[in-house]
Amino acid sequence: MLEKTGLKHINLNDDELEQAKKLAFDLGHIKNSITKGGGNIAGFSGELMVAKYLGADLTHTKDYDIIFNDLKIDIKTKRTNYIPQLHYECSIAKTSLHQSCDSYVFVRVLPSFKEGWILGYKSKKDYFNEAVFLKKGEIDPSNNWKVSLDCYNLPISSLTDIEILKGA
Repeated sequence: MLEKTGLKHINLNDDELEQAKKLAFDLGHIKNSITKGGGNIAGFSGELMVAKYLGADLTHTKDYDIIFNDLKIDIKTKRTNYIPQLHYECSIAKTSLHQSCDSYVFVRVLPSFKEGWILGYKSKKDYFNEAVFLKKGEIDPSNNWKVSLDCYNLPISSLTDIEILKGA
Protein backbone atom coordinates (compact mmCIF):
# COMPACT_ATOMS: atom_id res chain seq x y z
CA MET A 1 0.00 0.00 0.00
CA LEU A 2 2.69 2.53 0.93
CA GLU A 3 4.70 1.94 -2.21
CA LYS A 4 1.72 3.03 -4.35
CA THR A 5 1.73 6.40 -2.60
CA GLY A 6 5.44 6.91 -3.25
CA LEU A 7 6.42 6.56 0.40
CA LYS A 8 9.40 4.27 0.97
CA HIS A 9 9.53 2.36 4.23
CA ILE A 10 13.13 2.15 5.52
CA ASN A 11 14.72 0.44 8.52
CA LEU A 12 18.09 1.16 10.09
CA ASN A 13 20.13 -1.63 11.63
CA ASP A 14 21.64 -1.33 15.13
CA ASP A 15 24.99 -0.05 13.81
CA GLU A 16 23.27 2.65 11.73
CA LEU A 17 21.19 3.72 14.73
CA GLU A 18 24.35 3.98 16.84
CA GLN A 19 25.91 6.09 14.08
CA ALA A 20 22.88 8.41 14.16
CA LYS A 21 23.15 8.74 17.95
CA LYS A 22 26.87 9.51 17.78
CA LEU A 23 26.38 12.12 15.05
CA ALA A 24 23.56 13.72 17.06
CA PHE A 25 25.65 13.85 20.24
CA ASP A 26 28.66 15.28 18.39
CA LEU A 27 26.53 17.97 16.72
CA GLY A 28 24.81 19.26 19.85
CA HIS A 29 22.45 22.26 19.54
CA ILE A 30 21.45 23.35 16.02
CA LYS A 31 21.08 27.13 15.68
CA ASN A 32 18.08 27.25 13.31
CA SER A 33 16.36 24.03 14.35
CA ILE A 34 12.59 24.08 14.95
CA THR A 35 13.20 21.70 17.91
CA LYS A 36 16.38 23.55 19.01
CA GLY A 37 18.52 20.43 18.66
CA GLY A 38 15.99 18.11 20.31
CA GLY A 39 15.45 16.25 17.06
CA ASN A 40 19.09 15.56 16.23
CA ILE A 41 18.81 11.77 16.48
CA ALA A 42 15.67 11.82 14.32
CA GLY A 43 17.40 14.11 11.82
CA PHE A 44 20.47 11.94 11.49
CA SER A 45 18.31 8.80 11.31
CA GLY A 46 16.44 10.39 8.41
CA GLU A 47 19.68 11.37 6.71
CA LEU A 48 21.04 7.84 7.07
CA MET A 49 17.81 6.37 5.69
CA VAL A 50 18.02 8.53 2.58
CA ALA A 51 21.75 7.93 2.12
CA LYS A 52 21.17 4.18 2.47
CA TYR A 53 18.27 4.20 0.00
CA LEU A 54 20.10 6.28 -2.61
CA GLY A 55 23.52 4.69 -2.03
CA ALA A 56 24.99 8.13 -1.24
CA ASP A 57 27.43 9.36 1.40
CA LEU A 58 26.54 12.03 3.95
CA THR A 59 28.37 15.33 3.51
CA HIS A 60 27.19 17.22 6.64
CA THR A 61 27.52 20.82 5.50
CA LYS A 62 25.37 23.65 6.85
CA ASP A 63 23.65 23.84 3.47
CA TYR A 64 22.99 20.24 2.46
CA ASP A 65 23.36 16.65 3.66
CA ILE A 66 24.18 14.63 0.54
CA ILE A 67 25.16 15.07 -3.08
CA PHE A 68 23.34 12.73 -5.43
CA ASN A 69 23.26 12.95 -9.25
CA ASP A 70 25.11 16.27 -8.93
CA LEU A 71 22.31 17.71 -6.76
CA LYS A 72 23.01 19.18 -3.34
CA ILE A 73 20.20 17.76 -1.23
CA ASP A 74 19.10 18.80 2.23
CA ILE A 75 17.14 16.17 4.16
CA LYS A 76 14.28 17.38 6.36
CA THR A 77 13.03 14.94 9.00
CA LYS A 78 10.04 14.99 11.34
CA ARG A 79 9.29 12.55 14.12
CA THR A 80 5.97 10.70 13.96
CA ASN A 81 3.96 8.08 15.79
CA TYR A 82 1.94 7.16 12.73
CA ILE A 83 2.30 5.93 9.18
CA PRO A 84 2.45 9.18 7.17
CA GLN A 85 -0.64 10.10 5.20
CA LEU A 86 -0.57 12.08 1.96
CA HIS A 87 -2.31 15.08 3.54
CA TYR A 88 0.37 15.39 6.26
CA GLU A 89 2.65 18.36 5.74
CA CYS A 90 6.35 18.85 5.24
CA SER A 91 7.88 21.97 6.77
CA ILE A 92 10.89 24.16 6.20
CA ALA A 93 11.60 26.85 8.76
CA LYS A 94 12.04 30.40 7.49
CA THR A 95 15.40 30.38 9.28
CA SER A 96 16.57 27.71 6.79
CA LEU A 97 16.15 29.93 3.72
CA HIS A 98 19.89 30.66 3.69
CA GLN A 99 20.74 27.05 2.88
CA SER A 100 22.39 26.69 -0.50
CA CYS A 101 20.92 23.44 -1.79
CA ASP A 102 19.21 22.31 -4.97
CA SER A 103 16.53 20.03 -3.55
CA TYR A 104 14.96 18.69 -0.38
CA VAL A 105 14.11 15.12 0.60
CA PHE A 106 11.52 14.69 3.35
CA VAL A 107 11.46 11.89 5.91
CA ARG A 108 9.31 10.82 8.89
CA VAL A 109 10.81 8.59 11.59
CA LEU A 110 9.19 6.66 14.43
CA PRO A 111 10.27 7.21 18.06
CA SER A 112 12.62 4.19 17.89
CA PHE A 113 14.60 6.15 15.23
CA LYS A 114 15.18 2.78 13.50
CA GLU A 115 12.14 2.89 11.24
CA GLY A 116 10.76 5.56 8.96
CA TRP A 117 9.54 6.63 5.57
CA ILE A 118 11.09 8.62 2.78
CA LEU A 119 8.18 10.79 1.69
CA GLY A 120 9.57 12.23 -1.53
CA TYR A 121 11.56 15.17 -2.78
CA LYS A 122 11.12 18.63 -4.28
CA SER A 123 13.47 21.11 -5.90
CA LYS A 124 14.11 24.13 -3.68
CA LYS A 125 12.58 26.46 -6.27
CA ASP A 126 9.41 24.37 -6.66
CA TYR A 127 9.04 23.87 -2.93
CA PHE A 128 8.95 27.57 -2.14
CA ASN A 129 6.77 28.34 -5.19
CA GLU A 130 4.15 25.84 -3.98
CA ALA A 131 4.43 25.99 -0.19
CA VAL A 132 2.15 27.94 2.14
CA PHE A 133 3.86 30.39 4.49
CA LEU A 134 2.72 30.23 8.12
CA LYS A 135 3.73 32.69 10.84
CA LYS A 136 4.70 31.70 14.38
CA GLY A 137 1.57 31.54 16.53
CA GLU A 138 -0.85 30.94 13.65
CA ILE A 139 -2.98 27.82 13.58
CA ASP A 140 -2.34 25.70 10.50
CA PRO A 141 -5.85 25.15 9.08
CA SER A 142 -4.89 21.78 7.58
CA ASN A 143 -4.10 20.12 10.94
CA ASN A 144 -4.83 22.61 13.77
CA TRP A 145 -1.12 22.74 14.69
CA LYS A 146 0.00 25.94 16.40
CA VAL A 147 2.99 27.09 14.38
CA SER A 148 6.08 27.28 16.61
CA LEU A 149 8.34 29.06 14.10
CA ASP A 150 7.73 30.89 10.80
CA CYS A 151 7.73 28.14 8.19
CA TYR A 152 6.72 27.02 4.72
CA ASN A 153 4.47 23.95 4.53
CA LEU A 154 3.60 21.63 1.67
CA PRO A 155 1.55 18.41 1.80
CA ILE A 156 3.30 15.11 1.18
CA SER A 157 0.98 14.61 -1.82
CA SER A 158 2.79 17.49 -3.58
CA LEU A 159 6.20 15.79 -3.40
CA THR A 160 7.84 13.86 -6.21
CA ASP A 161 8.48 10.14 -5.68
CA ILE A 162 12.09 9.52 -4.60
CA GLU A 163 12.28 6.79 -7.27
CA ILE A 164 12.36 9.49 -9.94
CA LEU A 165 15.38 11.09 -8.27
CA LYS A 166 17.01 7.68 -7.84
CA GLY A 167 16.52 6.85 -11.50
CA ALA A 168 17.63 10.25 -12.81
